[in-house]
Amino acid sequence: MDRVSALDESLTKTLGPATAKVMAEQLDLHTVGDLLHHYPRRYEERGQLTKLADLPLEEDVTVVAQVADSRIVRYGGGSGQRLEITLTDGSGRLQLVFFGRGIHKPHKDLPPGSRGMFAGKVSVFNRKLQLAHPTYVALGTDSGEDAVDAFAGKLIPIYPACKGLESWKITKAVDAVLPRAAEALDPLPPALRDGRGFASLPEALLKVHRPETRADIADARERLKWDEAFVLQVALARRRHADAQLPAVARKPVGGGLLDALDASLPFTLTDGQLKVTAEIFADLATEHPMHRLLQGEVGSGKTLVALRAMLTVVDAGGQAAMLAPTEVLAQQHHRSITEMMGELAQGGMLGGADKATKVVLLTGSMGTAARRQALLDLVTGEAGIVIGTHALIEDKVKFHDLGLVVVDEQHRFGVEQRDALRSKGKQPPHLLVMTATPIPRTVAMTVFGDLETSVLDQLPAGRLPIASHVVPAEDKPHFLVRAWERVREEVGKGHQAYVVCPRIGDDEDEAGKKKPSKAKGKSAEKAPEEDGKRPPLAVVEVAAQLARGPLAGLRIEILHGRMQPEDKDSVMRRFAAGEVDVLVATTVIEVGVNVPNATAMVIMDADRFGVSQLHQLRGRVGRGSAPGLCLLVTDMPEASPARARLGAVAATLDGFELSRIDLEQRREGDVLGQAQSGVRSSLRMLAVIDDEEIIAAAREEAVAVVAEDPELGRYPELRMTLDALLDAERERYLDKG
Repeated sequence: MDRVSALDESLTKTLGPATAKVMAEQLDLHTVGDLLHHYPRRYEERGQLTKLADLPLEEDVTVVAQVADSRIVRYGGGSGQRLEITLTDGSGRLQLVFFGRGIHKPHKDLPPGSRGMFAGKVSVFNRKLQLAHPTYVALGTDSGEDAVDAFAGKLIPIYPACKGLESWKITKAVDAVLPRAAEALDPLPPALRDGRGFASLPEALLKVHRPETRADIADARERLKWDEAFVLQVALARRRHADAQLPAVARKPVGGGLLDALDASLPFTLTDGQLKVTAEIFADLATEHPMHRLLQGEVGSGKTLVALRAMLTVVDAGGQAAMLAPTEVLAQQHHRSITEMMGELAQGGMLGGADKATKVVLLTGSMGTAARRQALLDLVTGEAGIVIGTHALIEDKVKFHDLGLVVVDEQHRFGVEQRDALRSKGKQPPHLLVMTATPIPRTVAMTVFGDLETSVLDQLPAGRLPIASHVVPAEDKPHFLVRAWERVREEVGKGHQAYVVCPRIGDDEDEAGKKKPSKAKGKSAEKAPEEDGKRPPLAVVEVAAQLARGPLAGLRIEILHGRMQPEDKDSVMRRFAAGEVDVLVATTVIEVGVNVPNATAMVIMDADRFGVSQLHQLRGRVGRGSAPGLCLLVTDMPEASPARARLGAVAATLDGFELSRIDLEQRREGDVLGQAQSGVRSSLRMLAVIDDEEIIAAAREEAVAVVAEDPELGRYPELRMTLDALLDAERERYLDKG
């Protein structure tokens, strides 16, 4: 335990309270081990200049560069003065600006031709990149050489930094703890480490922080990536192994039951993909250990029908099934579509119900007392074979007669506590089917959902026509937006319906209900400026009013957003589904689960404010019937901007798996796993789940083999101790969040 506690020691003791406080607050570094795993972002070579043109705006950076020129400029009638220093790398330039009395020292320290390390936040002034009042160390001076003397003729590590803690200060802090690297626990089994020719962990840490050559960096990075991938995969493999030991009631398909009756009533043929996935699920349900399966697939690929067939199989076998949805709108939509698909089979105990019918009940937090009481009674008596609900299903007072299957829709919206709370309601652990409408690249699925077997639906039902997608550059070509509204009118004229999606609800409140500064009455969202000079995102309430007065006047327009009362939301959706509303102006509350086959057109306002995968999900709400779909992505972003490139990618392909990969590649590594890795940021610092597919796949194989041979890791004490440190109370949740 001594070796664990050495790296677990607080940085306050090693670096002092002031530095430790900044590291904790700004960089989330708390212990010696945290700092040792705070790796350099890149490395500079003495004599090599930084590419200044690639600096990111509004970020704290550290650069090594040469002074091109320096001058003092007087302003305010001579009463004020500033120092302007221009740095160069031969192709790009960066301006340093110092004001007031403090200009004389940098003027003296940084003459033309000198080099230095500079740190600050990148901004733009008069179309020039600049650092205002940066901190710096002049190279070639005693103080500068003190900062980088360990790197003379070698590589200078540039660390992810923050205000008040520049890269060279982090370098000194790392120097203070680097001797402790010798005490680092090596989680890789010796046979694995030797078989792949890896350096020891202490050696890898020394090489990544103080490399002699570029080869040192490559060796260290490969080893450290393997550590992260292997430890995570061992944690997931142990969970899979433990779950496989649990008992469960086998729910084998029964002929002549609800499932056969449903299949006989379907007006279409199941796709090959649906049949293949169903076979995988049925095989799992027939075992005496709990199924743990992830069902992911394209928008509109028929996941709900697959889930329904699984639920009916369990009901036929004498059990009950529960579907957990993240929002009331989605729960109500699932309840509506499932009861419609089942018809008389969902009217158990009711006049007109089929002989083999069961009850399908809805349970949400906003239900009236009488309806709620009846739903609870139907569950505990077994009268209801299927329940669809929100978080209300998790409450203690909800009891089941015999819960056999839990279906979790949109897994990324639920945490491990919520999922396990529902699973605990079975007499024995129920089978689990997790669904996600967001296609996930294989590497992410292995990393985030590694404790689940994966089924993929990538085939659309027969007759589904492709959705035409186009970018509408409203700022550059206003007539394109005029044409967009004409297209909406044309679709309505053909008897179809349309969605208009906006990022916000209303001008005075955001989606979370926070008050916004009031704007002048009658001012449109397009005209309302914010303090930074940018207009706020367009809002449902204002856009609906503008459309009703202008380009869509005379059409039946209604709004839908998350702050409406549940009964009002349900009423709007029912009228829209019944064709009584022509245009629904909504927030992303319609993103998943909403199924109105007659809706053929969607206009997404400020489309650049949405992520790639989210745009794909929204687009999937149209073209769900026999008529082709149209999705128009409206933006004010200039043609050369990254935002326009992102929208162009969405318009260019309907392949959700390809788009999810593009989405993840464009986001920073810290965001790649989103909430899935909440609390475990320190364990994934080097591994890039999109780029390191081979490492993740190989680490998974090794982890499965180790856990199969020794589930308790008794022969691998260092690995066991590393896992115990990783999976503390705060970090445990990440295994189940997606």
